[in-house]
Amino acid sequence: MSQRRVVAITGASAGVGRAAARAFAADGWDVGLMARGEDGLAGARRDVEQEGRLGLDVVTDVADPEAVEEAAEQIERGLGPIDVWVNNAMVTVMSEIVDMTPDEFRRVTEVNYLGTVHGTLAALRRMVPRDHGTIVQVGSVLAYRAIPLQSAYCATKFAVRGFTDSLRSELLHGGSKVHLTMVQMPALNTPQFGWSRCRFDRQPQPVPPIYQPEVAADAIVFAAKSDRRELWVGGQAAVTMFLNKWAPGGGDRYLAEHGYDDQFLDQPIAPDRQDNLYEPVPGDHGAHGIFGDRAKDDSAELWVAEHPAWTAAAAGGILALLGGALAWAGRSAGR
Repeated sequence: MSQRRVVAITGASAGVGRAAARAFAADGWDVGLMARGEDGLAGARRDVEQEGRLGLDVVTDVADPEAVEEAAEQIERGLGPIDVWVNNAMVTVMSEIVDMTPDEFRRVTEVNYLGTVHGTLAALRRMVPRDHGTIVQVGSVLAYRAIPLQSAYCATKFAVRGFTDSLRSELLHGGSKVHLTMVQMPALNTPQFGWSRCRFDRQPQPVPPIYQPEVAADAIVFAAKSDRRELWVGGQAAVTMFLNKWAPGGGDRYLAEHGYDDQFLDQPIAPDRQDNLYEPVPGDHGAHGIFGDRAKDDSAELWVAEHPAWTAAAAGGILALLGGALAWAGRSAGR
């Protein structure tokens, strides 16, 4: 690490990016903040400064590669060499495929997938010559199991996973010390569901179980400082991956039956609702959505990943107890 630890985060004005900015600052990092919304960026910078660290905000649309490159330059001029780059910016459209427009597919792809490519390239241009740094791709359980009504979003997360795996092999081939990791997120309580483009008349919601964005932020910070290739957050992710591997047809049928209603509340969508597909929604929306009363504050799976020594000790204790019980049972049976 450089003497001053610096992280650059895209999509830092709200949701997971906003929570991650605060978490990195609390861990002693200076934070470069990139997003389209000026109000949210200003709020994120204040969050970082309240933790006693430096924040530098740059209005950036990650769909524009030149803008991303310029943002990286500004962050390094203002804060120093970037140690960690977090690709987090995203948009989505909730719609059946037949109702989507080509421009909507293009825009989601430009932000979610190409935005990740642009951010990764900007990071590599700086990290590879220094032979140092970590790139964190913020993924989703939907990078392994697509769901109805979010085809464009799911496709981009699949694409990011493929891009990341390809790049990882190239870095290993070149003997680079630049580390690449992907964090697969569960459903999260973020403002996304208040401003994603939606063609339905009901309020969208994350598919339960729901986690607070701070859980995602803790996972990102952990991934940035560890050597993990990939990190799964929440039991939902692991179960989904297992079922998709062994019973994909069953998953198709389950989602056909439940995948629509599970993504909506039984309340109408606000008639004056704005979406952020092409332009940011004005205001500072913070990290949280409206589902806090149902959102979990921690993840047992993440705790296990963060505490391998405790997990190994607990597993060893369980095995020892089991071995003792079996030995006792064997002696008893022989009497």
